[in-house]
Amino acid sequence: MTMPWKLICKQEDLIEGAGVAAMVNGEQVAIFYVPESDNKVFAIGNWDPVGKANVLSRGLVAHLQNQWVVASPLYKQHFVLASGECLEETVQVPHWPAKLEDGHVFVATH
Repeated sequence: MTMPWKLICKQEDLIEGAGVAAMVNGEQVAIFYVPESDNKVFAIGNWDPVGKANVLSRGLVAHLQNQWVVASPLYKQHFVLASGECLEETVQVPHWPAKLEDGHVFVATH
C-alpha cells in the first residue's frame, strides 16, 4: 500500500539544522531539516507532552546516542526525530514519514 504524501512546503522555507511548525491535517507538526542525516527531513508532533506546549519546532537539533534528536526548549528532554521517542521520560510524540523531493517537503498522511 502506498502512503498518501502531502506537500508541506519548499525546501527553501526550512532552516538547516532547525525546525519549523506546520499544520498538517489540522495538527501542529514540527518539520526539521537535517542535511547531514540520511533522511534529510523529519516530521514529529510539535506538542511537548512534558512542558504542555507547542514548542518542539523551536528546540535545538543534536546528534545524541547515535540518532538525531530535538531538545525541548522548555525542560530539555530529547525527542528522537525518527520515532518521536523521548530519551529521558516514558512519553512519545507522534511522528510521520517525511521526504525531500525536487526541492519540496512532503509528509505522509494516514
